Order: sequence, then C-alpha cells, then structure tokens
Amino acid sequence: MRKILSPIVLILFALPVVAQQQARQMSLEDAIQYALTESIKIKNAQITIADAEQQIIERRAAGIPQLSGSVQYTHYLKVPKQPLPEGFDIFNIFGQALAVDLYDQLSEKTQMALDQAFQGNNGGSSDGIAFFLKNNLTAGLNLDAMVFDGSYFVALQAARKFRQYTQVEFATKKREVENAVTEAYLPVLLIQENIELLDKNISNLEGLLFETTELYKAGFAEQLDIDRQKLSLANLRVERENLVRQKQVAMENLKYNMGYPLDEPLVIADDLGQMLTDASPESLAAGVDLSRRPEYNLLGQAITMNELNIKLNRAGYLPSLRAFGTYQQQYQGDDLKNGFWAPSAFVGLSLNVPIFDGLDKKAKIQRAQLDLELAKNQKEDLARAITLEVKNARANYLSADSRLQSQKENLELAERIYETTQVKYREGVGSSLEVTQAEQSLYSSQSNYMQALYDLLLAKARLDMALGM
Repeated sequence: MRKILSPIVLILFALPVVAQQQARQMSLEDAIQYALTESIKIKNAQITIADAEQQIIERRAAGIPQLSGSVQYTHYLKVPKQPLPEGFDIFNIFGQALAVDLYDQLSEKTQMALDQAFQGNNGGSSDGIAFFLKNNLTAGLNLDAMVFDGSYFVALQAARKFRQYTQVEFATKKREVENAVTEAYLPVLLIQENIELLDKNISNLEGLLFETTELYKAGFAEQLDIDRQKLSLANLRVERENLVRQKQVAMENLKYNMGYPLDEPLVIADDLGQMLTDASPESLAAGVDLSRRPEYNLLGQAITMNELNIKLNRAGYLPSLRAFGTYQQQYQGDDLKNGFWAPSAFVGLSLNVPIFDGLDKKAKIQRAQLDLELAKNQKEDLARAITLEVKNARANYLSADSRLQSQKENLELAERIYETTQVKYREGVGSSLEVTQAEQSLYSSQSNYMQALYDLLLAKARLDMALGM
C-alpha cells in the first residue's frame, strides 16, 4: 500500500510547482497593458507626477503664516559682571521708593553682590555687578507671515504648470512604452511563425524522405535522391535551431520592454495574418494633426514654463514685506525655585527692497528668454520632423503593402510548382533535382512572404505611431 501511495503524494506536492512554472500567455494588447503598469518608465513618470503635487504644496506653504516654538535654557557656571560707573547711585536714578522695592525683590545673594558693588564703586574692592542670575529659561512662540511677495504667486502658478507638464510627459512615456513593446513583440511573433512553418516543412520533407526510401528499396529511386533530401532536412533543422535561439533573445528583449520578470516564462498568442489591418484612407491622405503627438504638446508646456520663469525672475525686482510677532516668558533665578518669570511680547514688519544685485536678476531673465527661444525653435523643428515622419511612414506602408501582394503571388506560384514537381517525381517523369530546386524556391518564397507580412505590420504600426493614433 505504501508503494502505491508514495508516487501519488509526490505528484500532489509537485502540482503547485508545475502550476507556478506555467507560462503566461499574452497578445500584443495584453503585453501593452502589462507594460503600462509594470514598466520602469511608467513608474518613474508616476513618481514625477506625485513629486509635482508635493511641489505645489511646498510652494503654497511659503505664503501661509509660520508658527514655531522655542525653548532655551542657560546655566552660568560663573555669572558675568559689569563694573559700575564712578559715582553710580541707584537711589538717584530710580528714586528712593522704587529703588528699595527693586532691591527687596532680589535674592539675598544678589543683594550682597549689589552691596559689594556699591561699596566697590565708593572706594571698595568690588569687581562689578551681575545683571544675570545663574539660571535663565526662555520659552516663546514666534509667528512669521508673508504680507507681500511678488514672486510667490508666480512660483505657485509655475508649480501648477509643472504638474500639467508631468502629466503630458506621462502621456509621452506611455506612448514610448506602447511603441517599444509593439516593436519588440512583432519580431518574436515573426520568428515563432517561421519556426512553425519550418516544423511543417520538416514534417513534409520527412514524409517525402520516407517515400523516397521506399522507392529506393523497390528500385525506383537512387541513393542520390535520398542524400539530397537528407541534406535539405539537415539544413532545415539547423535553421530551426538558429531561429529558436533568435526567439529566445527577442523574447528577453520583449520582457525587458514590458517590465516582465526575465526569469519567468512568457508565451505570445497572436497571429501575423490576423493582426494585419488595412490603413484607413484618412491615415494615408489626411493632414497631420500635431496635437495628437504628446511630445509636441510637451514642448508647448515647456514654452509656458519658460514664460513663467521670465515672470518669476522679473518679480525679484519687487520689494517684499513680512510680518512677525513673538511672545516669550523668561525665568531668572539663582536656583530653579526662588526665581521670577518675566513676560515679553512684540510685533513688527520687515521690508526688503532690492537695490543692486550685481546684475544677477538681469542675467537670469536673459537666460530665461534664451531658453524660451530655444523651446520655440525645438517645437517648430519637431513639427517639421513629425510631418516628415508621417510622409515617410505613409510611403513605407504603401511600399510594404505592394511588396506583400507580390510575395503572396510568388508564394502561390512556388506552391503550385512544388506540388507539380512532386507529382511528376512520384509518377517517374521528374527528377529529384527538380524536386529539390522547387523545394528551395518554396522555402525562399515562404520566408519572403513572412518577412513582407512582418514589414507591413511594422509599417502600419509606425504609421499609427507617426499619426499619434
């Protein structure tokens, strides 16, 4: 019983592993959607948008009143003293009643120091009077608020425009990822279908080789016929091995552009013939709509950003006004129990008027104007480049479409010739050399047709890319 159960248990434990290693199957659309969520370019663009949102909050915070608290404690190991001037008399300065009241509020030690100071000032040996006690604690609240700053609203507007810029840039990155995945997907599909076509040809040739071998045994074929077919079969198998390696390289490139794990299997699920769709008449003849290209809109946003940069630097010539206020409680005492608290509060305004900065702002404005001109030139150049790209894409599409039709006719002709030579060979009125030549012509026509089909698909994709579709 144990011998029967053990294999079953092993199979049950192995099932999850097999399930985990099962290859994921994707069409081109599936691959694009996967890349739009997993591609590093897309993730970085999303991070840039989130950063732009935080920049708006950061810019807005500069105009909101700022409140802060502070605490400072000082303990004098040796209290500093100040010498009193010659003939100093506190009673003459503050009056008899007030001086006595102030004197009574001091600590005993401070009174003794003051007495010594007075004595020293009248001929004694005092080294001065201490205006501080050993322990000083200050706690306060500070309020700072912007009243007027010409650059604030321009900077806030620029931050919001930068957010729009990152959103347009995100659309540009999405387009780049879609195009990259499409151009990486199609070669894999072409190689895969070529492998399938080779498998079919290998199977047909193996069947023909079997028939020829039987004819040879019956005395109706030569060894040369068998050798030629074996050579053709060996060449097909070598070509298949090369295509398998090429597919592996192309698949790794596709995974990279998708953001797909390189160590996980992936299977593509489309068919070249089914993917082929004709270009619409509008795509081949209508005017070029530049606004459909996100990179063109991105340069438009860059121009707006440069215009705001000029305004921001010009606002630096305007004065700025800030309001501030502080409330404090200060404790002084020779110890932490018998001292006294002294409150204080004040408010004020701070006006900053730029007068001369060594032509710094003027240089920044001129540089911003140069950046604006550069962005305008780039936008104009991009418009011309897009127009040229569309023209070339249309011409390439028409050429690829014509080439596909020619290769399709050539393939049909090569298939008829191959079938005819096989019939003649089986009936004994044709040679194996004719079969081999027809066979090579068929393989070449098949390869040319597949390449033409791929070229047309790629030309259609690039036409859509150029039109921003």
